[in-house]
Amino acid sequence: MTKSAFGELKMARKRFSIAVTILSLFAAVPFRSAANAQTAVPATQRKYVKPADADLKKKLTPLQYAVTQNADTESPFRNEYWDNHRDGIYVDVVSGEPLFSSVDKYDSGTGWPSFTKPLDPANVVTKSDRSLFMVRTEVRSKHANSHLGHLFDDGPAPTGMRYCMNSASMRFIPVERLEAEGYGQYLPLFKKAPSKTSH
Repeated sequence: MTKSAFGELKMARKRFSIAVTILSLFAAVPFRSAANAQTAVPATQRKYVKPADADLKKKLTPLQYAVTQNADTESPFRNEYWDNHRDGIYVDVVSGEPLFSSVDKYDSGTGWPSFTKPLDPANVVTKSDRSLFMVRTEVRSKHANSHLGHLFDDGPAPTGMRYCMNSASMRFIPVERLEAEGYGQYLPLFKKAPSKTSH
């Protein structure tokens, strides 16, 4: 092997060693997609905001937009969550702020998803609604100001309240997805109590 060929081989080995070092550094950094980066933020640290109207019209279905933005009401018994019995939480379809839990959901017989209380009272506000020639209590989300439904005082114990909501205003997150979507703080709500017969 000539002296110049030996020098080139030595240089190639050095470049290869540098390349391997750089690749190992990249491999040590965990991959996080844009979606994972967004959902990694815990619910307690998020800022819930209402997108621009043009973005809402792209993001929401016509029914979701009509209900959340124009205070329309969906049909009873023909909506997504009235008969949903899965464990999980319901968040604002506009902002993602936590609203209700399946723990407090019950069958009111009205054909709309009904709850005895909010999951996080800080995310739910009420106001007087004088439409339809009557006085009712409207329920809205705190941060996105989405119309959610109405509040009545004919619910079961322990609160005696019925939060009668529109499915179109909410997105359901099943318990197995809570951690992945940044709502892991609510997992203790669904921990099964230990059996009294277990030792």
